Amino acid sequence: MSDCLFDLHTGYVSFRNPIALAPMAGIVDSAFANQYAGDAGLVVLGAFNLDKGSIEVASKLAARGRKEFISDEPMELIKREIQAVNSGSAVSVNVRSTTLEPLIEAAKIVKEEGAILELNAHCKQPEMLEAGIGEALLRDLPRLSEWIKAIKETGAVLSVKVRANVVDDVKLARLIDKAGADIIHVDAMLEGRGADLDAISLYRDATRLFIIGNNSVTDFASAKDMFSRGADMVSVARGAMENPNLIKELVESVTSYQKSIGWYNAPKHVCSEGDFRALAFCCLPVKPCPVHEKFKKLGYTAEEFARTKMEFARGTMLEFGEDTCFGSLVWCCKITKPCWIRDGVLNTIDLSDAEYMKLKEKLSKHILDRARIPVNESR
Repeated sequence: MSDCLFDLHTGYVSFRNPIALAPMAGIVDSAFANQYAGDAGLVVLGAFNLDKGSIEVASKLAARGRKEFISDEPMELIKREIQAVNSGSAVSVNVRSTTLEPLIEAAKIVKEEGAILELNAHCKQPEMLEAGIGEALLRDLPRLSEWIKAIKETGAVLSVKVRANVVDDVKLARLIDKAGADIIHVDAMLEGRGADLDAISLYRDATRLFIIGNNSVTDFASAKDMFSRGADMVSVARGAMENPNLIKELVESVTSYQKSIGWYNAPKHVCSEGDFRALAFCCLPVKPCPVHEKFKKLGYTAEEFARTKMEFARGTMLEFGEDTCFGSLVWCCKITKPCWIRDGVLNTIDLSDAEYMKLKEKLSKHILDRARIPVNESR
């Protein structure tokens, strides 16, 4: 699969597609990744325990039957595991530590290997919470911010794995963004009810960081639901154990979808509670509509919003469409919404669905780039 088809990257890391293998303690190592995730754009190994405190906790968990990765030489283990992934996927290493210094050391190793460090702020076992690791970091935001800043000083690409609905998700996303992380890996769990897709939307509207959505992705329909809420990538864990071909199937489906649609994670429309990116699909703001509330959060007046869209359209194929509702394709909706007028214009000017949607994706970035209130400061 061509990297150029998706053009996904952050820092020094590129991803060939938006499907990832999520970490599972004691399970997801290089051997597991090579067996189940050879087609993935990213494999996240771990979680690995780095210091005495986290190793003691992991040992207690292992004693009561939970699988854990425990090593007397965790740094050597990390390096060896990264190098053993033979699929060509980008690699991330999910880690736990009760102290900062081992995280810094691990970050340096990960950077040397061209991989990603993922800080575990996710695990919720009582022993971990008592030790101040995993989800406990979400309840100590000053420490989380301090650790992110310190890790980023190494130059490593940093992901933070979080659990949604533990603290204020908007506040958390903005803190991670401002501290300097590159990726937020969101377990959008609703206890007993699958994935909380609204949580993904909250993170998307709170930050422009790369977002990995996780939880209950078992087929392309569920992956597409998460993409449409703003996830740049989706990750699967137990689903890959239940269906060894799941990642391969997801990669094939999203690749086909990208080729035909052009914007694999295009948002839902604003009137269907779409995120800020959906402003690319909105009509001219001349009547009462949710679009007004949406663009005002970015600091736009109705006139400024209209002018911003028209400025982008000038000189592009979106400038065409005199017979459309508002006289230009720039005001037209998502290609998956039936519209014979829009489709007639596209046919006349010989613009494919994928090319149209790629222009809409660029338009969405243009709108966000020129906002007077940045996404991570919007109300």
